[in-house]
Order: sequence, then structure tokens, then C-alpha cells
Amino acid sequence: MADARIFADLKADHDRHRALLAKLAETSGASDERKALFDEFRTEVGAHAAAEEESLYATMLGKPDLREDAVHSVSEHKEISDMLGELADIDMSSSAWMAKFKELRHEYEHHIDEEEEEMFPAASDGLSNAEEAKLAKIFEDRKPKELERAEANPPGSDERE
Repeated sequence: MADARIFADLKADHDRHRALLAKLAETSGASDERKALFDEFRTEVGAHAAAEEESLYATMLGKPDLREDAVHSVSEHKEISDMLGELADIDMSSSAWMAKFKELRHEYEHHIDEEEEEMFPAASDGLSNAEEAKLAKIFEDRKPKELERAEANPPGSDERE
């Protein structure tokens, strides 16, 4: 695992997402801060998931030993996207919004912990250094494009369906 840049890139995004979730948890009501943080989180997570799927997961799907992990994670991405859409439809000043946010936070943090603790090490063992370097480049090239696309699409939408 000489070139683990792909995993470092993904982990750096996860750390940003954890920080955004923590900031969101401290907000209240339909404040401008809550709206801005939620939109930033939604956009960032959408772009991250798409770029991750187009780089790491696409490669993992082609490897029998890694396929199940990739399918599981893509499924979780869809669930999280759906939850973001549900959250966007709830009045931010209602207790229902915070309840759904707590559910989303739990699910998302579980997902990224699982990736970091189980999937990334398994993928690292199953990928060559050259593959890891190629995946990092794909991810780094795709993420800005996916950010633009995520900003243009409402929460929970999935134009890839």
C-alpha cells in the first residue's frame, strides 16, 4: 500500500463531513446557519459519494473479493441521499427535522466508520499500488465536477437513476 492517496483523500472528506455534522447539531430552528451548513453538507456528501463510486467502487465491483463491500456501500449512499431528500422536505424549525437529522448523522457516521475500518483496508489489500494511484487521480479529477453537479441538483435527487 505504497500509494494510499485515494484512502487519504476519502478520509479527509469524511473528517470534513464529521465536522459539518457536529456544527449542524449545534444549530437550532430554521436559522441561516443551519440552512447554509445543511446545503454545504448535502452538496459535499453528494459529490463525495459520486466521485467515490466512479473511482474506488467502480474498480472494487470488478474484483470478486471486493464486490460485496462495494455493492453494500453504494446501497448505503442511496439510503443517505434519500434521507437528505427527506430532511430537505421537513421544516427546519420542527422537532421532526432534528429527529431525522440525528438519524441521518448516525447512519452516515456508521457508514464512514465502516468504510475506514473495514472496507478501505480490504480494498488496499486487493489493489496494486498502480491501481491505488490511478483511483486517487480519478477521484481528484471527478470530485470538483461532482460538486458542480451536486450544487445544481436538489437534495435526494439522483440523476443517475
